[in-house]
Amino acid sequence: MPAAAQWESYFQADGILEALGCVRLSGDVAEFGCGYGTFTIAAVRRVSGIVYATDIDPLMVGATIARASRAGIRNIVVEQRDFVSEGCGRPDQSASYVMLFNILHIEDPVGLLREAFRVARAGAIVGVIHWRHDIETPRGPPLGIRPRPAQCRAWAEKAGLRWLMSPQLPDSPWHWGMMFTRPAE
Repeated sequence: MPAAAQWESYFQADGILEALGCVRLSGDVAEFGCGYGTFTIAAVRRVSGIVYATDIDPLMVGATIARASRAGIRNIVVEQRDFVSEGCGRPDQSASYVMLFNILHIEDPVGLLREAFRVARAGAIVGVIHWRHDIETPRGPPLGIRPRPAQCRAWAEKAGLRWLMSPQLPDSPWHWGMMFTRPAE
């Protein structure tokens, strides 16, 4: 990860969350890979419940906890966890919103999307963003492993999610985004 200030310059977190439907939500949020808390802190201000943020990197967990503490935020739980192999630790159908931001270039994206499906309640939104694959960007994984939007949509549908839309992300020329939902049973 680059320095926090540099990382933050690549995103307009509030605008991205709004574009992806994270607006005045009732209930909890599950975030897979919180990094510096860029989206975590922005999400906390948009929900009535708790944001459960996980990351495998203890430095990122510490950075997010420190950031939340400095901001006086209380409706947040940050945990170091290998959510790819262990799951996110949240109960079935417990989240109103799930964030999968810049993470689906992993080895088993369908498995992670299945975990997002499991934790999402019926009607919940699963927001996805990723680095564009068709242009050079200032950061991100190698172009060859970046997922394309059509791939992500197919993976999410295989995991049981239903595609809602692919909104334009404000002030984010290096990313694309999608919204999915867990359909009612």
